[in-house]
Amino acid sequence: MQKFCLTLDLIDDPKSIEEYQNWHKPGVGWPGVRQNDLDAGITNIEIYRTGNRMFMILETDDNFSFDKKKQLDAHCAKVQEWEALMWKYQQAIPWAKPGEKWVLMEKIFQFEGK
Repeated sequence: MQKFCLTLDLIDDPKSIEEYQNWHKPGVGWPGVRQNDLDAGITNIEIYRTGNRMFMILETDDNFSFDKKKQLDAHCAKVQEWEALMWKYQQAIPWAKPGEKWVLMEKIFQFEGK
């Protein structure tokens, strides 16, 4: 298993944030998008929010790569449609590269209480 942490901002508007959260309630997501994630090797996704900043944890199988995910996404119309819809609510963080949405975070600390 691999674990990746990413961040992205939402547009700082309470109504927009509420709509975005409604799209992520159980049973609301699009099955084709979820299947694409599974095909890419993503086994679990968690998204957390504080204010308009989001934090996502991706858990994947050992064969997952962001290049593979990008290729699958590019060939899935439902993913493209979903991403366009979500971009209405999202905005890049200030240090994101042009065209970059979710930015991979660097792990700087881990505590193992054994």
